[in-house]
Amino acid sequence: MSKHRRVRSSDRTQALRARLATLDVGGRHRRVRSGGKRRAPSEALATLGARNFRRYLIGQLVSNIGTWMQRAAQDLLVLQLTNNSGSAVGILTALQFLPQTLFGLSGGVFADRFAKRRLLIVTQSAMGVQSLVLGVLTVAGAVNLWAVYVLAFLLGTATALDSPARNAFVSELVGKERLANAVSLNSAQFNVARAIGPAVAGLAVAAAGTGPVFLVNAASYLAVLYGLIAIRGDELHAPEEKNRGNTRLSDAFRAIRASPDLLLPIAVIAFVGTFGFNFQVTISLIAITVFNSGSAAFGYLSAAYAIGSLVGALRGAGKRKPPTGRRLVTATVVFGALEALSGLMPGYAAFLLVLVPTGLASVTVMTTANAMTQLNADPGMRGRIVSVYLLVLLGGTPVGAPLVGLVSDTLGARFSLILGGAISAMAAIGLSAVITARSRTTRESAPLTAVASPPPISIDGHFHRETTPQPASRRPAA
Repeated sequence: MSKHRRVRSSDRTQALRARLATLDVGGRHRRVRSGGKRRAPSEALATLGARNFRRYLIGQLVSNIGTWMQRAAQDLLVLQLTNNSGSAVGILTALQFLPQTLFGLSGGVFADRFAKRRLLIVTQSAMGVQSLVLGVLTVAGAVNLWAVYVLAFLLGTATALDSPARNAFVSELVGKERLANAVSLNSAQFNVARAIGPAVAGLAVAAAGTGPVFLVNAASYLAVLYGLIAIRGDELHAPEEKNRGNTRLSDAFRAIRASPDLLLPIAVIAFVGTFGFNFQVTISLIAITVFNSGSAAFGYLSAAYAIGSLVGALRGAGKRKPPTGRRLVTATVVFGALEALSGLMPGYAAFLLVLVPTGLASVTVMTTANAMTQLNADPGMRGRIVSVYLLVLLGGTPVGAPLVGLVSDTLGARFSLILGGAISAMAAIGLSAVITARSRTTRESAPLTAVASPPPISIDGHFHRETTPQPASRRPAA
């Protein structure tokens, strides 16, 4: 009896240990051996297991920290040169994003026609040279407002050609199965950089001026160039070469118009990008004109917004379910409400605290819209469809940024936040209703198509042909 009891107790102990090996106290997955292989503890870490994506992500992180340092220092430089003019900062932002309107679609054509990695090496090198020139001019004391404007436009031109390829390149690094997680991780590194960059820039500008910040950004491009060069070409999930011969923009617009899953995120992001995502202008204006604070306080506000964005990106990276239109609309309404609420905050501390959830909601909107666009795009025209997405996301800034500056100068910086949030929320609700109704009408008006039914199975288990015709069923038109 005692021997049998010991055997049963041992079996129970081993079974219990096997079950506990898959869980920890918090209920999260651990790395366990199953069939001799190790299982990733989360979707995010599984995506990071791709060597090409991991190297690319690290290079992008270093470069984006430098880029956000330059953006913050560039705004502060313009404010110094113009005696705190909000309109001048708006014009600077507009010039930097205007090339997205002019050349963004061409960047999508290039992304589908040429190898994306080679194209990225060229564009990233051009952006590094721009930063170097701006840094040298500033350190030498030869910089003026027009030089900053011209260099901002040149930087925007390189970015317009770079962005479609950079965004579409993520799918070639990980494949379609991990694309949504990779988009969120890419957004996470972007927001880590946005949290670190402006805060470091604010302190660096206070200590050494804006010139050294621009030079640091120029050096940071070496990291992303190394990451691109170190990628293994044989592990990329690139579309077939035959798809690169046919790169008409009209095909991309036709695909967007025909698919509600493409039309909704692109339409929503058009309004939010134009009126809601202008924090680069509004945060600097509120920090200086409303709270009468300096560059360091501006950096803390930017970091608070970016920390919230980082939390939102990490939450999105761990999701297993694909993004949906309902999630996009809900996130946009929440973002609009929080943006409007931030404009009502009475003091610096309250404004800083509200920026954290506002950043979380904003990155949820962007990652959901981005992932929906890429997942529903045909691989052969992903670059062109992404360029349309980026056109409405960033191309509206030349309209939105000067408008925000004008509203701020006329009615106050707070009102620009309230107006932007209200427009974003109402646009999401209205567009969702219109596109859903349009899709339903299209399905109901689709012609009837006769569909052959499989032969019925009788009780004897054998197939028998149906002698009477089958009723017609409704299918969407091709």
